[in-house]
Amino acid sequence: MSDSESKKSDSKTYEDRIQAINAISTPLASKKSTKKAHKLVKKASSAKIIRRGVKEVIKGIRKNEKGLCILAGDIYPIDVISHLPILLEEKGIPYLFVPSKQELGAAACTKRPTSVVLVRDPKKATGSKKSFDGEDLYNTLVDEAKAFDPSTL
Repeated sequence: MSDSESKKSDSKTYEDRIQAINAISTPLASKKSTKKAHKLVKKASSAKIIRRGVKEVIKGIRKNEKGLCILAGDIYPIDVISHLPILLEEKGIPYLFVPSKQELGAAACTKRPTSVVLVRDPKKATGSKKSFDGEDLYNTLVDEAKAFDPSTL
């Protein structure tokens, strides 16, 4: 078995990860949008305009921070994040689900899997001294998340 074959067997494809998602994982980002979301999270993490983890994201939402929320779809038990979509809809914050918490954690520059990430609005983020170069990614993902209407479920 060559090195390339062993790498293929270790890493799961997008289609494999979709098999493990929860029932509430709607709107689920497409394969292309998932890559964009991971790229955005990586850039936001380096610019320090990110909140990661359920506890920290809820604290940010209660402080009226706006932005884009990216949730992992393979969280078990589901009760850990089941209250977040309702809270986000009440506050008017767009959100997307991605298939894997491992990949979301890796994109957020942590060694641990991450269940939820809030990328704060680059225009309104206070304390960000660096210029944020992922603003076009942010805007396209926000438009995609806002296109989802939860009342159609």
